[in-house]
Amino acid sequence: MTVRPAVLLLLPVLAAGGCATVKPVAADRMPPARVLTAAELRAAAVQGADLGSGYTVTLMDPGQGAAPQGAGRQLADVAACQPVLDAIGPADPTAQPQAETDLSVARAGDPQGGLYTALLDYPAGRAAVLQSTLDQVLSQCADFTSGVAAGPKGARTRHQLERADTPTPGGADGATAFTLTSGPQSGGPTLSQRAAVVRVGTALAVFSTVGTAKEPAAVPDPVVVLAQTRKLRAAQG
Repeated sequence: MTVRPAVLLLLPVLAAGGCATVKPVAADRMPPARVLTAAELRAAAVQGADLGSGYTVTLMDPGQGAAPQGAGRQLADVAACQPVLDAIGPADPTAQPQAETDLSVARAGDPQGGLYTALLDYPAGRAAVLQSTLDQVLSQCADFTSGVAAGPKGARTRHQLERADTPTPGGADGATAFTLTSGPQSGGPTLSQRAAVVRVGTALAVFSTVGTAKEPAAVPDPVVVLAQTRKLRAAQG
């Protein structure tokens, strides 16, 4: 499976909810929230100076985090599990955010290659709905398979999804975390991904790391998660 930096593109229907279930909120009951422009969202991305010594932040050019042209979209055998695959690979193009900024954060001495982050901004109310959707997916998709419609006949990938505990950072409206282990159904190397999805107003911040069966993906760096959450909240104010 193609892995896009930032667990990315996030979830055209994914997102976060704390350890507690978050119910969908009616649009007329949503508190006012300012949707950030693409330029504002990019300006709200963390920088090395926000994190301290030892950190290097790289902002990606628009489209740099996208899957290669022609990459096949993984289709889940259980429709309810499709949002998980759309979070980490070629997704439904009709469900994209209004603005997106992708970045990678490396820390000196980190053997796993750092933290990938996607910042996504949606129309008011949409992030909360996505958050609730993800919460439901996590309870329904512990084990499922997928394949590429145009790929080799019979080639299937097995996915194991598990919710992970995570605190809600100060300034966030909700946060959830999960691990996803994927590999050929017939056996072979497996890929481990861990993601924390944080909702801040109209924005979702997706923090992800990648590992293997022998070296599982690490917990997203809480220093980066907190700093990014605070910058998003400040930008919306």
